[in-house]
Amino acid sequence: QVQLVESGGGLVQPGGSLRLSCAASGSIFSRNGMGWYRQAPGKERELVASLTTLGNRNYADSVKGRFALSRDNAKNTVYLQMNSLKPEDTAAYYCNVVILGHAFWGQGTQVTVSS
Repeated sequence: QVQLVESGGGLVQPGGSLRLSCAASGSIFSRNGMGWYRQAPGKERELVASLTTLGNRNYADSVKGRFALSRDNAKNTVYLQMNSLKPEDTAAYYCNVVILGHAFWGQGTQVTVSS
């Protein structure tokens, strides 16, 4: 059973930074691509950033230049460094991996950007 656990969320002022972590129960990220999604109240879940097994990164236009993905295969963990945070970044953030057509999600971590 694949398990994903997000952490690192919290309350931060506009312009601040947070680093989210997504820890997997096994060597998943070295063999499968993954994505970070977010969902704000009343809005649909949206893809924020994705990382392929080859290390290719893609970012939503709204976060380009501010967010950065990295991966530590030894720790089975993917990180989302978020800088220059804005109030509109406030949302629950989830990591996702699709294995053989089955989508796995973590429980999410809340990010709140407010003064």
